[in-house]
Amino acid sequence: MGLREDIERFREVGEDRREDLSEFISYGDLGGSGPNSIKIPIKVVDLPKFEYDRLDQGGVGQGKGGTPDVGQPVGQPQPGDGDEDGDPGEEGGEHEYYQMDPEEFAQELDEELGLDLEPKGKEVIEEIEGDFTDVTRSGPHSTLDFERLFKEGLKRKLAMDFDDDFVREAMKVEGQDAQSVYRWCRERNILVSLPWIEDAWTKIPDDERGKWASFEEMEENVERSTTLQRIRRDGLRDVPFRREDERYRHPEIIEEKEKNVVVVNIRDVSGSMREKKRELVERTFTPLDWYLTGKYDNAEFVYIAHDAEAWQVDRDEFFGIRSGGGTRISSAYALAKEILDEQYPWAEWNRYVFAAGDSENSSNDTTENVVPLMREIDANLHAYVETQPGGTAINATHAEEVEKALDDQDNVVVAHVSSPEDVIDAIYTILSTEAE
Repeated sequence: MGLREDIERFREVGEDRREDLSEFISYGDLGGSGPNSIKIPIKVVDLPKFEYDRLDQGGVGQGKGGTPDVGQPVGQPQPGDGDEDGDPGEEGGEHEYYQMDPEEFAQELDEELGLDLEPKGKEVIEEIEGDFTDVTRSGPHSTLDFERLFKEGLKRKLAMDFDDDFVREAMKVEGQDAQSVYRWCRERNILVSLPWIEDAWTKIPDDERGKWASFEEMEENVERSTTLQRIRRDGLRDVPFRREDERYRHPEIIEEKEKNVVVVNIRDVSGSMREKKRELVERTFTPLDWYLTGKYDNAEFVYIAHDAEAWQVDRDEFFGIRSGGGTRISSAYALAKEILDEQYPWAEWNRYVFAAGDSENSSNDTTENVVPLMREIDANLHAYVETQPGGTAINATHAEEVEKALDDQDNVVVAHVSSPEDVIDAIYTILSTEAE
């Protein structure tokens, strides 16, 4: 195995040693990634490389070339021991990352959690022409389906074809005329028309009339050929086509629906939301953002922060905001409803409303205001994530009240996160509810 193969093998090992996705979500540096590029650390693997061996320098203890013997001081560092200017290096070593886009992240998270969320297309963005699989009775001559036309004519040919020689022999039966021969043909399902018989009757030579004493005698002595035998013998001389046989190929019209999603992320930034609670919110919401971005054609995000009042913020501010004051969660839902109604109509957008906090809320706000607002806001999924490190506080009742009041709704889910280990389970709970 050569050096190039060695290097490729080491690189493959490096990718295999990428930090586990669950481990990265629970403990990794999520802030080092952007909304469209996720950077997952790779555990360090040293690649093989050449190093220059200074053969003329000798080694410590050899006493050659002016180098000190054992026990002698080596002196002060000389230029070249640091960087090229003699100063110590200041830059840290580069860390290796496995980089993926949201689509790959969503696929891997599906595999990790055993999910397969199928996005819904709502808004028709365009109608495109597919394969020429449809047919119409009219159209440009260039789209005439000759194969279908021939088949229709051939079916008629086979249905109407008869052994004309056999019928002419029947006209030679003694005492018969054109009408009696026509009735005899009909009794034997020989599809011949009366005008044809009348025309053929006039062409029978007089000396051949009375050749057969009866139809039975004629049938015993004259073999009737099948359509297939006649085609093999004489070939297919003509196929009768009619206007109604014409079919024109037409492209199938396919509606393309764009899979649009808007995700409203709501977080509590009141005074009770300490650092550990904030971290749990961000660890839960960040992967959900990446996942839905990867799943949908067009994903938009609305970020709302609230204490006693609510206000809209941008993404960077949302993932890192600090505030204080009291808590009134309904203010955030009221703002979310206003934004969704004005900018993201339910008929055109898939809508997700995710909220997180420590489950503490002002008195009666949950039952009197939040729950009615959640019922009013049409959404694929409403999710509330309670972040209470170490367990639920006595006055943290919002999650429980939502769960109890909206138990009849199949698009509402409550998840509990008390430590980083709970984040993956919370994400699974949220996404599996939507998948179902």
